[in-house]
Amino acid sequence: MLNVQVVQGPPQAVQEFDDDELAKRLTDHDVEVIREIFKTPLTGSYNWDYDTANAKIRRLYELGKRFNWNVEMDVDWNQPPPVAAGANADEEPEGFAAHPKWQALTPEQRRDFQRRSNAQTLSQFLHGEQGALMVASQLVSCAPTHDAKLYAASQTFDEARHVEVFHRYLMQRCRMIYPINPNLKFLLDKVLTDERWDLKFIGMQILIEGLALAAFQTIHQTTRDPLLRDIVGLVMRDEGRHVAFGVNYLEDWIRALPEDEIEERAQFAYEACVVMRNRLVSTTVAEEFGFTREEALEINNATQGGRAFRTFLFERMIPNLKRVGLLTEKIRPKFEELGVLEFENLQHDGMIDWATLEAPLKRDSTGEVIAA
Repeated sequence: MLNVQVVQGPPQAVQEFDDDELAKRLTDHDVEVIREIFKTPLTGSYNWDYDTANAKIRRLYELGKRFNWNVEMDVDWNQPPPVAAGANADEEPEGFAAHPKWQALTPEQRRDFQRRSNAQTLSQFLHGEQGALMVASQLVSCAPTHDAKLYAASQTFDEARHVEVFHRYLMQRCRMIYPINPNLKFLLDKVLTDERWDLKFIGMQILIEGLALAAFQTIHQTTRDPLLRDIVGLVMRDEGRHVAFGVNYLEDWIRALPEDEIEERAQFAYEACVVMRNRLVSTTVAEEFGFTREEALEINNATQGGRAFRTFLFERMIPNLKRVGLLTEKIRPKFEELGVLEFENLQHDGMIDWATLEAPLKRDSTGEVIAA
C-alpha cells in the first residue's frame, strides 16, 4: 500500500538507518512517500522540424547514448571502505585539528564527525541531483528545438542515474541522509518555478551543473574511498556533457535578446553565484559537535579544500558566463567585488574537449567500469 504524506517543506531531521531498517525498506509492502508540492507556469512547445540543426548538440546526444553506464553493473559495490582498506581512520579533518573543541572530542566522536561530514556532503549531491532530474524533465517540454529536446531527454536519464547512485552510496556507506541545504533548495526552487525556458537553461546547465562539477572535482581529488572516487568519476563524465550542452545552446540565443532581458538574466546569474560562494557551506555537523556557526565558517574558509572548491567553481563558471553573454559591462563590477574575474579568460565549455568526452569507459577483467 502506498502511503503519501504531503509536507510544506523538506524534512529537517537527519534520517539514520540501521541494518533492520534497511532490510525493512527493501522488503516491506507498505511504502511511504513524502512529497513537497510546487507549481510552475511551464510553457511547453512542440517542434515539428525533426531534422538535425545543431551538429554539436546531436553529437553530445550520441555520446550520452554511448556512455550510458549502469549503477548496478558498472560500479564495484564490493570495494571495502577506507578503514578496511588500511587507510588512517584517525586522520583529522583539515582545519579542525588545532581547535580546542576538536581536542576535547573522544576518538569515537571524531570518527563519527568524519562519517557525518561525509554523509552531509553526499546528501547535498543526492538532493541536488533530484532537482537536476526535475529541471531536465522540464527542458524536454520547453526547449524550442528538436535537438535540444532529445538531449534534455538523455540528460533526464543521466540525472535519474545520479540520484540512484548517490542514494545507494548513502544507504550502503553512510547509513544516514541529511536534509537539503536551505540555500541549495532556494536555487533549485527558483529554477524549477520560473516560466522562462532559457532561465532554466542558465540556472541548470551553467550554474547548478557548474556547481556540481566543482564539488565533484573537490571530492574526486580528496576522498580516500575508492568506491566514492569511482562514482564521482562516472558522474563527472555526464556533467561535462551537460555543461557543454548549455554553453553551446545558449550563446546564440542570449545575444539575440533585448538588452534589458540580457541584464535581467545576468543579474540572476550573479545572485546565484553569490549564494553558491557564500551560503552553500554547511556548518550543521560542526554545530552538532559543539562548534559555533561562525567557528565552522572560519575553519572552512581557511582550508585547502574550501579554497579548492571556490576555485573549481569559478574557473569554469565565469568563462562560461562570459561566453554566453552574461558577463555584461553593468554586471562586471559586481563580479569584480567577488574577486572572480581573474578566471574570465580561461577556457570555456563552448570549446568542447571531444577527446575527453569520447574517451571509452575503461573496464577491468570482470567487465566493471574503471572510472577516471
